[in-house]
Amino acid sequence: MPVVRRALSRFPEPVQFLLHKHREMIRFAVVGGTTFLIDNGVWYLLKLTILTDKVVTAKVIGVLVAIIASYVLSREWSFHTRGGRERHHEAALFFLVSGLGVAINILPLWMSRHLFALQSPAVSVMTEEIADFVSGSIIGMLLATGFKFWAMRRWVFPDAGARPDRRVHPISVDSSRVPSRNSGLQVSGADSINRAEAS
Repeated sequence: MPVVRRALSRFPEPVQFLLHKHREMIRFAVVGGTTFLIDNGVWYLLKLTILTDKVVTAKVIGVLVAIIASYVLSREWSFHTRGGRERHHEAALFFLVSGLGVAINILPLWMSRHLFALQSPAVSVMTEEIADFVSGSIIGMLLATGFKFWAMRRWVFPDAGARPDRRVHPISVDSSRVPSRNSGLQVSGADSINRAEAS
């Protein structure tokens, strides 16, 4: 994406180096943010409409929809050069890891609702909503995201560079004809000195 590259080029070189070095993690975080919105959008839509009495079920559905989006975005963007497995094995492992991620994501919400009884009428509706959000959308999501990033690189997309980077279009260039970054300045300075000596 040229726009992103132009924006990143405005950062100091050490920052650019760190962003490039950790690009998979950053892309994974962007995908996580996108699927976070999908997850919570579906969750709240269901929770406030047809599944008002089944909040955990609504959350599971939201997470499952987000997982499908996550697989597509992870394979085609976050880890687009990683691979090492046949497509059906990769997909199966992705959904297995994501299933474990769902369990990790749901556990804090389940504990909030059923272990700590943070639901009305035991607590106010406002306290219930805050507890749901903190446990289901912050604590659960952070725990699941950390686990999934590690597991995706370890098991689902284990080999770096297994697939070609389709975003890079190599151009054959004769390097002997391309001046280095500073060579133009040095050559022009040398020419002017030689001209001065000649005159």
